[in-house]
Amino acid sequence: MTEAIVPPQPAKSHRVTLSLAYRESRMDNVLLQALRDQDENMSLKNISRGALKELFNNGKIQIKGQRARTSSSLAKGVTYVDILGF
Repeated sequence: MTEAIVPPQPAKSHRVTLSLAYRESRMDNVLLQALRDQDENMSLKNISRGALKELFNNGKIQIKGQRARTSSSLAKGVTYVDILGF
């Protein structure tokens, strides 16, 4: 089995590692729950659904350096999500 390649984390960003047992059809709900469950960044822990949507709309949420959308699906396994500006 090969090691998963971890993409480089952009400067001034907060990384969330999502480990999923099965595919998710929408990323926004999974990411919101992951942010609320973490304790490393209190600004993101207490983020509202509307504020998270604004981050998506402004291109501040990325997967592998690519802009993510609220409706982006997530594959089973590990996904690295970077939130720019945190």
